[in-house]
Amino acid sequence: MQMPPMRQPTGLQLGQAARVVSRAFDDALEQAGGSLPVWLILLNLKIGRPGTQRELAQAVGLREATLTHHLNALDKRGLISRQRDPDNRRIHVVTLTEAGEAAFLEMRDAAMAFDERLNDGLTDVERALLADLLTRLASNAGGGPGAGTPPWAGLAEG
Repeated sequence: MQMPPMRQPTGLQLGQAARVVSRAFDDALEQAGGSLPVWLILLNLKIGRPGTQRELAQAVGLREATLTHHLNALDKRGLISRQRDPDNRRIHVVTLTEAGEAAFLEMRDAAMAFDERLNDGLTDVERALLADLLTRLASNAGGGPGAGTPPWAGLAEG
């Protein structure tokens, strides 16, 4: 009896694909003057999610100390503003500046162009199936329901 050919484990295939895509996405954001952490910070500020540094760190998936490092750099570049919360002086409220809005739009355009390139040749049905499969894989891996839903879902203009 002949054994079926061995197939590469899904997790390994997905990990390899994720590394390739991640590197290419990082390159696209770098050409637009950013990086993945910077993009995620500006994106979360743009969509109005977190207002405090602690909430922002949780939304972006960074430790507060690492976020502070990025915020200091963004502040120096004039992309964000940090103000003390008048109700609680220990809390900083982070907002985008006009320059931050412009940087966000440039990185958003780069991210959208990358997404178009990445999905070249895929039909809408295939893209929807891929999104569903990735969400299910993330859930199966222990990410819980909605683990694959990005914070920018539906953000095309703004």
